[in-house]
Amino acid sequence: MPRDNEPLAGGPRDAPDTPRERPLPHRARPPVPRPASPTRTGAAPLPAPHPERAGSPDPSGPPALRATAAPPAAAPPSVPAGEPSRGYRAVFAVREFRAVFAAHLLSLLGVVVSELALTVLVYDLTASPLLSALTFALGMLPYLVGGTLFSGIADRYPARRVLVTCDLICAGCVAVMVLPGTPVAGLLALRCLVAAVAPVFTGTRMAALADILGEDDLYVLGRSLLRIVSQSALLAGFGVGGLLLAVVSPRGAIMVTVVTFLCSAALLRLGTRDRPARTGGGQGATLLRESLSGARLVLGDRRIRALLLLFWLPPVFVVAPEALAAPYAEEIGAGTVALGLLMCAMPVGQIAAELYVGAVLSPRTRSRLVLPVAAVGLLPFLLYGVSPGIVPIAAALVLAGAGSAYIIGLDQWFVEAVSDELRGRAMTLLTAGLMTLQGVGMALAGLAAEFFPVHQVVAGSGVLGTLCLLLLVAEVRRTAPAHRIRTEVRDGADQHMTSG
Repeated sequence: MPRDNEPLAGGPRDAPDTPRERPLPHRARPPVPRPASPTRTGAAPLPAPHPERAGSPDPSGPPALRATAAPPAAAPPSVPAGEPSRGYRAVFAVREFRAVFAAHLLSLLGVVVSELALTVLVYDLTASPLLSALTFALGMLPYLVGGTLFSGIADRYPARRVLVTCDLICAGCVAVMVLPGTPVAGLLALRCLVAAVAPVFTGTRMAALADILGEDDLYVLGRSLLRIVSQSALLAGFGVGGLLLAVVSPRGAIMVTVVTFLCSAALLRLGTRDRPARTGGGQGATLLRESLSGARLVLGDRRIRALLLLFWLPPVFVVAPEALAAPYAEEIGAGTVALGLLMCAMPVGQIAAELYVGAVLSPRTRSRLVLPVAAVGLLPFLLYGVSPGIVPIAAALVLAGAGSAYIIGLDQWFVEAVSDELRGRAMTLLTAGLMTLQGVGMALAGLAAEFFPVHQVVAGSGVLGTLCLLLLVAEVRRTAPAHRIRTEVRDGADQHMTSG
């Protein structure tokens, strides 16, 4: 499925579709015996994590929209927040995750290759730079439609069925693209359909990952690995696509994507366990109504809305240097090698930082880094203001990419904040907003560059983005009850004294 720069199901559940209006007082909750079958209880409030799901603490507040739920029978053991991370090796020890990881890698490489090949094919057929560029844009624009109108699919149907069906739909669309008689308008329409399916696939996979790995440290590291693969595919996929186009036609290169989608579907079908749907279809509600209702519930909760914005807002500004890399290289008189260095710098920084944070830092430390790192992550863009040259700018981009590692801790906060019954829709909405706002950020950066020098636009995005993030960080902090903040500070001091 199309990448989620990522920014990244379960048994039947009968939970209400209304969020909790306000956090309830914190109180201890005795361990709940594991039931014989994974049925859901009612909608009793759950202010404290289940003893079997004690993950990294969220210093910014208790979960919202949380329904009482029995832990999955095969849920991996949790990691206490103060203990060191078990690292990525523990994630790969889960058999189902290996299947999900391999499927993600195959389909992602195929998509990147097909994007390049389809762009070349459209240009060969039309000789139009506009239509060629539109092919790339159509990979992002339908995310908003698919993620908003079809998000209910992620909770309404069994996760494995949804994932396999999405892969098969995309394989069919790409197979039609390969046919010689397919017109350009048909190619673009099929591209839109694949992009509309993408957020449903990604949201369903993100929700199912919490069932496969649990809601604690393994889930966070699993999401991290999928993001690392997404960034790595950007570095490797275009190179592989370029080499492939040197020996086969664009349609032949697109055919590779058909194979990767089919392999992904087979891996998910044979390598993951079949779990019932999260909901029963909203008691007769239509898919559209259920999808829109889920979006209203998610966006209507102050806590979850703030966390979503913390996912969405930084990419609006982060994409400016990438969107304007070619104009900036021309502005300073640099060549194609320098352009390639600018394009690779941020992904390299993100991959390196995420590997370090996920493998070395404890869940508690990752949680405590979220807000300060998010607040200052765009400051390296200020170096563009003095336009010092390629090497310092590349170093600044690496540093800015490293700042995105705050998402590892934010993943844990988000999965804790959303109830199981809304998780698929929330994850789908998260993906749709992320991809859509990246496209908006690119368009705004290009528009600004029509009136101002490129280096000033990028520096300005750093200033404006930092100001917006400072306001957003304050909003996230305001959602935290005082007792949770005091507990986090005290636990952090105790941890420091013990390790010292």
